[in-house]
Amino acid sequence: MNRIKVLVIDDERLAREELKRHLQNHTTFELVGEAADADEAAALITELKPDLLLLDIQMPGRTGFELLESLEWVPAVIFTTAFDAYAVKAFEINALDYLVKPIRDERFAMAVNRVKEQVEREQGEQDTREQGGQDTRGGVQHIFVKEGDRYYMIKTDEISLIESAGNYAKIYFNQQKVLIKKSLNQLEKTLDATVFFRVSRQEIINTTFISQMQALPNGQLAVKLKTGNTLTVSNRQSARLKHKYGSL
Repeated sequence: MNRIKVLVIDDERLAREELKRHLQNHTTFELVGEAADADEAAALITELKPDLLLLDIQMPGRTGFELLESLEWVPAVIFTTAFDAYAVKAFEINALDYLVKPIRDERFAMAVNRVKEQVEREQGEQDTREQGGQDTRGGVQHIFVKEGDRYYMIKTDEISLIESAGNYAKIYFNQQKVLIKKSLNQLEKTLDATVFFRVSRQEIINTTFISQMQALPNGQLAVKLKTGNTLTVSNRQSARLKHKYGSL
């Protein structure tokens, strides 16, 4: 397994040093950088593409949550903070773990072992796709959404459908749906084009959720998803989808 690239983000230098000391005991992980605020972190995330963020929540300027909300590409996250009142929110968004400062060695080890297990599982799934001849090129792995006072870290492979909703987009995942303040055009640019397909001006689907495609009399396609949603593909996109999967 390749080493797991880690970016440490905390406004306190001593806190960053503590996290770096913990990492030294885990050779599977490689420290690739550190940041003292959200703006610095955002630039490094774009540049370095880390696999994992060790992320403080309360920082001057933007919080850790606000940083994640601004990102197009969101890696795995372990939150670190002195305030355990944030724990419920952290787990609502499906963070891998939540560490309260000061961090004990055994508690840190438990958290990073969870990351290691997830990375090994995802690499195994990717190897299986490659052996099956599937294209595994990039695209975001997570989308971070704030809706009201709730936060969500959504794995892109759990998204079945994205619908346009004015200045927002509605994301369907795991029998849930949330609104994100991004347009379909913005999301389309960051999603894996080998998996996600724009069926119309109003909708993007995850093609792994397709259960049935039917040719309509006017030449368009009707696509049924495993979730039960049935969508009509536009004329132009029907031609592209037929080319992608073969004529129907």
